[in-house]
Amino acid sequence: MTEPLEGSPPSEAARPPGAIPTKRDRNRLPHNEREQMIVAEAIRFFSEVGFEGQTRLLAERLGVTQPLLYRYFPDKSALIERVCLEIFEMWHADWDGLLNDRCRPLEERIIGLYRAYVRTTYSHERARLFLFATLRDPVLAARHLSHLRTTLFVPLCREARREWDGGGAISPRDIDLAASLHGAVGYAVLCRKTLPDTAWDDLDSAITTLVTTFVGAIRAGRPDTAA
Repeated sequence: MTEPLEGSPPSEAARPPGAIPTKRDRNRLPHNEREQMIVAEAIRFFSEVGFEGQTRLLAERLGVTQPLLYRYFPDKSALIERVCLEIFEMWHADWDGLLNDRCRPLEERIIGLYRAYVRTTYSHERARLFLFATLRDPVLAARHLSHLRTTLFVPLCREARREWDGGGAISPRDIDLAASLHGAVGYAVLCRKTLPDTAWDDLDSAITTLVTTFVGAIRAGRPDTAA
């Protein structure tokens, strides 16, 4: 195999995963790759300093000029909007498949969904950005919760209703239970990341326990089982 010339940039295959491109590499990036690089670094940057962080400092971290940032995003608000979209409104089609696989028991499907979901979406950066977004503009947090309701809470409740009463109407109580499950999973992740030797050290077991509780609670709301 021919060795690369001394001083030439490493190939994509040779660059370690997650490595920050060199200045020479950045100059050669296609438009969409450079834009994604800016967004990825903006997520890290704003999670550290908050949304009050200056784009001049972000540009320095990226090794680019501030005017170049504005070639991709017309102003700081547009960049923040893109960061929030990337963080708060991400959803993988595979997760729908996990929930909708009706060959498996409902509880098993929800457990599989949440195990996949937390591996991808729960992170130190995400938690900090959610807090910063809420403090900066409550509308951003409300939009995130609306997204969760549409993509997660309603489908969870729909599958539960289909399982036990043939697809009856979803009640406000059902949505509240789904939101409580989601919040409890988030709390379990937070405890595992910040508090040593907690009951949530085994996150898979925690998710199983929380989902079992959710399934029991939502099933108890059926007309033929309610007290």
